[in-house]
Amino acid sequence: MLSNHLSSEFGRFRLLGIIEGISFLLILGITMPLKYIYDQPEPNKIAGMIHGALFIFYCAGALMFYWQRKWPVWKLLALWGAAIIPFGTFVADWKLLADQEG
Repeated sequence: MLSNHLSSEFGRFRLLGIIEGISFLLILGITMPLKYIYDQPEPNKIAGMIHGALFIFYCAGALMFYWQRKWPVWKLLALWGAAIIPFGTFVADWKLLADQEG
């Protein structure tokens, strides 16, 4: 399955969405509690910077495929919206991207 994702540009974009979603959940589930409950802000800073870069790459990738594949605007906005909702990129991959490979 992983080799399928890595074999195409679109597959790598889908994989990026999964990684971006995981990084968001790590922030919400691990580094935010460390910051606010245990007064340890350093992990949140590091994870936040990594997640921020992944978020920007994901949004830029969605824009790139919007132009390349002539997607409707609603699909681009749905992908961007999914990036700011917990578990959103997983649902977007399942509902919006799984049938688009190729």
